[in-house]
Amino acid sequence: MFYRMMMVTKSLQLVVLLVCCLTIITIKCANATQNPNKYSVNPTIVHSAVSKGAVCLDGSPPAYYFEPGFGDGAENWIVHLSGGAWCMNVTNCQDRATTSNGSSKKMGQLDFQGIHSKNESQNPDFYNWNKVLVAYCDGGSFIGDSEYIDPTNNSTKNLQFRGQKIFYAVLEELLEKGLKNAKNAILAGSSAGGYPAILYCDYFRDSLPIKSRVKCLVDSGYFVHFKNPVLERFWSWRYGGVAALQGAAKTLPKSCTSKMKAELCLYAENIQEYTKTPFFLYMSAFDNIETQYTLGDEKYTTIDEGKGSACLNASLREMRSDFLNAIPKGNDPKHRGVFIDAMHHHTSLIGRWSLEVALEINNVSAPIAFADWYFDRKYRYLIDEIHTMPVKNTFKNVTYVL
Repeated sequence: MFYRMMMVTKSLQLVVLLVCCLTIITIKCANATQNPNKYSVNPTIVHSAVSKGAVCLDGSPPAYYFEPGFGDGAENWIVHLSGGAWCMNVTNCQDRATTSNGSSKKMGQLDFQGIHSKNESQNPDFYNWNKVLVAYCDGGSFIGDSEYIDPTNNSTKNLQFRGQKIFYAVLEELLEKGLKNAKNAILAGSSAGGYPAILYCDYFRDSLPIKSRVKCLVDSGYFVHFKNPVLERFWSWRYGGVAALQGAAKTLPKSCTSKMKAELCLYAENIQEYTKTPFFLYMSAFDNIETQYTLGDEKYTTIDEGKGSACLNASLREMRSDFLNAIPKGNDPKHRGVFIDAMHHHTSLIGRWSLEVALEINNVSAPIAFADWYFDRKYRYLIDEIHTMPVKNTFKNVTYVL
C-alpha cells in the first residue's frame, strides 16, 4: 500500500512538473511573438457621460482607449486626442455619424504604436506611461456644444455636436482613474485633435497637482490662416461650416471671439497666445493635409514627386512662409518648442515616433527633441531651413482609423 501511494505521489509530481513546464514554454513563446511596438487595445465606453450631455454625433456615449502604465511610469500619463478631419455641413455630419468617427457603436479594437509603444529601445522616455487615446466622434475638434434636429422628425438624422462636453467628461473619468495623481502628464493631439490640445492645455494643467510636470504636444494640427485669399478659400469654407454647426461662438474663449469671428478662432495662431502652459509643435512645413485641402487632391502626387509647375512651387513657398511666420517664435523655446520638418507627410506620433524611423533635423530626432524639451534637459526649437520645398514622403504613415 505504501509503495503504491509513493508511486501515485511521484506520478502526480510528474504531472504537475509537466504542466508547469508547458506553462513556462507557452509564456515564453507568447513573449517571443509579442510585438512591443504594436499591440491591440479595446475601447472603454464612458456610459456615465450620456447624463452629462457628452455624446457622439449619433447620441452614443463617447469612448477612449487605455493602456495602463507600469514600473516607474505608473504615475505618468499621455492623454492623446485623436484626429480625423471635420464635418462641415449637416449631410456630411449625418454620413459621419454612421461611422466610427461619429459613433462609439462602430468603434472596435485599435492598435497602439509609436508614442504608445511599450518598446523601451524605440520609445525610451514614454514606453511605460499610462497611455490614453480619446476617440474623436464629434466632428468638430472637441469644441462643440449644440445640436441639429431634423425637421422631418426623423430622429436617426438628428445630430449632437458635443465635443467640448466629451473632453470634460472623459477627462473627469481619467482623473478618477489615477490621472489626478500624475507626476508627469502630457496632453497631446494629432491633426484635428491638435487644435484642442492647445485650447484645453491650461484646463488640463489646472486639473492636475501643482507639482506635476504638465505640458502639451501638438502633432500636425497647426493649420494657418493664409494671407492669399486664393490659398485661404477652402479653409474659410471648412472652418466656417465647423464653427456654425458646433456653436463655436459660445464655446470658444471670449478672449478670441470678442476680437474676431468664431471661425477665425479655430486657427491655432489666434488662440495660442492665450495658452500659458508650455506646448511643443511637431509638424511639417509642407503638411500633406495642408497642401491637399489648400491646393486640391489632384496635386498631391505632383507635390510628393517634386514635379510641380513654377506656379505650384510658388504657392508652396508662399504657404511655407505664412506657416513659419504664424507659428510661435523661437525667442522662448522653454515655453514654445518646435520641430518643423520639410517632408510631405501628416502626423508623426504614431507612424514616425519610433527611433528607427523618426525624422531628424540637425542630427536630432523628433522623439528625442520633444523628450529633451519636455523633461527640461534642453529646450529644442528646430526648423528645417535647408529644404525650402517639400521632401518626398518616403515612409507612409501608419495612422489610427477609428
